[in-house]
Amino acid sequence: MGKSVEAPAAGPSPAPAAAPPIGPPATPSAPDDRPGAPAGAEAVLAATLADVLRVERVPPDAHFFTDLGADSLVMAHFCARVRKRADLPSVSMKDIYRYPTISALATALAEAAPGPAARAPVPPPDPAPSGAARPVGTPAYLLCGTLQLLTLLGCSFLVAAVTATGYDWMSAAPGPGGVYLRAVAFGAAVFLGLCALPVLAKWVLIGRWRPREIRIWSPAYFRFWAVRTLMHVSPLVLFVGSPLYVGYLRALGAKIGRDVTILSKHLPVCTDLLTVEAGTVIRKDAYFTCYRARAGVIRTGPVTLGQDVLVSEATVLDIGTSLGDGAQLGHASSLHPGQNVPAGEHWHGSPAQRTDVDYRTLDAAGRGGPRVTYSVLQLLSALLVYLPLSIGGVSILLAEVPRPATLLDTGPLAFTTWSFYGEALVTSFVLFFGGTLVGLLAVTTVPRLLHLFLVPGKVYRLYGLHYSLHRAIARMTNVKFYTRLFGDSSYVVPYLGRLGYDLSRVEQTGSNFGTEVRQESPHLSTVGSGTMVADGLSIMNADYSRTSFRLSRVTIGPRNFLGNAVHYPPQGRTGDNCLLATKVAVPVDGPVREGVGLLGSPCFEIPRSVERDTAFDHLRSGDELRRHLAAKNAYNLRTMGLFLLVRWSQLFVVTLIAWAAADLYAVLGAVAVALGSVLALLFSVGHSVCVERAATGFRRQAPRYCSIYAPYFWRHERFWKLHAMPLRFLNGTPFKSLFWRLLGARVGRRVFDDGCFLPERSLVTIGDHATLNVGSVIQCHSQEDGTFKSDRTTLGAGCTLGTGAFVHYGATVGDGAVLAPDSFLMKGEDVPRHARWGGNPAREMPDTMTEK
Repeated sequence: MGKSVEAPAAGPSPAPAAAPPIGPPATPSAPDDRPGAPAGAEAVLAATLADVLRVERVPPDAHFFTDLGADSLVMAHFCARVRKRADLPSVSMKDIYRYPTISALATALAEAAPGPAARAPVPPPDPAPSGAARPVGTPAYLLCGTLQLLTLLGCSFLVAAVTATGYDWMSAAPGPGGVYLRAVAFGAAVFLGLCALPVLAKWVLIGRWRPREIRIWSPAYFRFWAVRTLMHVSPLVLFVGSPLYVGYLRALGAKIGRDVTILSKHLPVCTDLLTVEAGTVIRKDAYFTCYRARAGVIRTGPVTLGQDVLVSEATVLDIGTSLGDGAQLGHASSLHPGQNVPAGEHWHGSPAQRTDVDYRTLDAAGRGGPRVTYSVLQLLSALLVYLPLSIGGVSILLAEVPRPATLLDTGPLAFTTWSFYGEALVTSFVLFFGGTLVGLLAVTTVPRLLHLFLVPGKVYRLYGLHYSLHRAIARMTNVKFYTRLFGDSSYVVPYLGRLGYDLSRVEQTGSNFGTEVRQESPHLSTVGSGTMVADGLSIMNADYSRTSFRLSRVTIGPRNFLGNAVHYPPQGRTGDNCLLATKVAVPVDGPVREGVGLLGSPCFEIPRSVERDTAFDHLRSGDELRRHLAAKNAYNLRTMGLFLLVRWSQLFVVTLIAWAAADLYAVLGAVAVALGSVLALLFSVGHSVCVERAATGFRRQAPRYCSIYAPYFWRHERFWKLHAMPLRFLNGTPFKSLFWRLLGARVGRRVFDDGCFLPERSLVTIGDHATLNVGSVIQCHSQEDGTFKSDRTTLGAGCTLGTGAFVHYGATVGDGAVLAPDSFLMKGEDVPRHARWGGNPAREMPDTMTEK
């Protein structure tokens, strides 16, 4: 996990106008010039801020940032102090940016809440709905975990038995041609079985999904987990963006009309509750799972999309939401429970609100390509090419390559000889490093050739030849192994350049890009000189309609800084010297923004720079930069070598286990294969855990504030590159919490983790019975323009993080608090106990917005 960006809080910033979503406010007057200004509130706010700043007095017309020298972390502490006072309205960071003086802030709060008596009390904890929220006891918790473990082990044995049977049958074929034919037949049988198994399990274990409540760790939850896990096993999940994927969802009970295009790989689980009418387009990274977890309960509910609806990229549709015919939901937006977008309206933001912005940039033109033909060709490619090569490749290797075949023919216990280990060492070395070089050559050459057949700006039919080429380019140029290898170093720049990026005149910083950069077409991606990009950037080069698609160049201006989880569209209206904060919704209308920062969804302007981050500016130019950059490059190069060594060592041991299982196959049969697969999995998990802990010296990380040219930051980059990636099948099981504990996180009892990610594990504390929904992130670091910051983050007992929620460093979430879906909790925020917060940036919300 690479760098993030915080919302800055220094530099010139005008005061607010009538609180438009975007645009500079006007300079506030002194309180004496505005009759009716709340002098009492001003005095209390001024005294509170003076206490936070540790000064004697704060003038009411002094600018928080330019005059008082505060930053956004300090102002977050100020907001927390204000929220604890019963005589003041609640203050959010958005209020601070819009009204950056005490007088302006007091006036705005008075207009929103006329007096202290009007302030609503903090809502109490939610009562258990219909008794379902009573926590399960220890026996039920242990029983659920045991059943999940037995299920995983049983699946491993079943896979081993099927694999062994298929291997025996294929090995008995005469010559490579016979092996290929039997591999086709065996692969087809396995493919159809894996496609049918989740559908059968869903209808047998669940039947038809209906709105209901399921206690987590109960027997009903185990059935829910089993069906959800098996749904991700189907090979049809790999066909996202294809009619085959839509057909898979229909077989699972989803009501999906004609000409629907689904590009998101986030699989809806409660499919009977999903309704998608004809002509609707759902862009990638959208969540519409039809369930969510809160306070120990999973609630299932409907998601309804009408005809010709557009759901843009990086959106979250919570349960009980809908969009009417022709409606649109902009990128980086969310619908909270009970929100319904009327037909024909355009909404954006988190939570979404009405807008006049048109996010549909491509109208349907003519008819789409032949969906049936496209699907048949995909199936034939899988059954005749990919599956035979992957399934029959081992049989052909053992049959035709003399050394491994001779080694395994020497009889049982061949793994007791030294030649066994020598052959495994050589084989794993050739496979790993040879495959790495061949793959690198392929991803930097083949997509360039395919791109020659695509014309930017031209409208092509969906599911035709050009669509296939476009999807192939996107798959080949987004290999995570290479971005993780080269990211967070100077060497990612030539790698992206070879992929096809236009990087203008490169100003090398050693951290120009993180380890997670994605695009739909690198050949149409331009990043300006001096721009630094954190992790999670997704460049949206393609526009889609119900029948067609179009590729466009996306240009990110020079001297920008982009935080985490930024999705940049072709119509993005940002230019030079902009800061795009984490999870910001990049504007697609209005004037081109330059020299400002943008925060939130919908976005609003904030200062571009942070005054405290200028402490290391002397390291960013001249001889100091050259000297420190050379040292950083040398360190990063050693880190890359260590990364390759670690990956190769893992493959070497897995190869040993696989060969040992093959050696014992004559004695133990399928049991040897099953034991080998389980042992290889356990080793891989243990190996990755030990490597990550070794990267931190087996010590806990501590809060830091330093330059990216400090050796500590280089060690932190090494930690990111070597950290263990959590396995998806651990989600929703007690073993996910055990995994985090092994990596140093402080995790309480019976925490439900449905797919949360923790970049800095040892800086995170999670209380008992917390609920972490899929796609949530707890990130304990930030890095902007050459300055790195990290701090601890604490989640209290019984709290809930919604789907896609993002918690930044230094934040505290109180016991029983709820953070709504797609929210961004900024650094240093303090969410009170049992409070309901949501939005981007997050603020206190009525409970009707987080629970319906």
